[in-house]
Amino acid sequence: MDQKKIIIDCEKCRGSGECIKVCPEKAISLKNGKAVIDYNKCDFDGICIPACPHQAISFRP
Repeated sequence: MDQKKIIIDCEKCRGSGECIKVCPEKAISLKNGKAVIDYNKCDFDGICIPACPHQAISFRP
């Protein structure tokens, strides 16, 4: 099975931190005012996607 990857569009990310608040794995942090994902912690559940008010997070197959 192909695993999807969650990506953050740095052009859209405004560093609101909403994705950080909802991530149960604590896999997202802010670096230089932008969200970054630690793929070693991420379980790829996608909870962060609808949490972003700027639609900066999405799945990439």
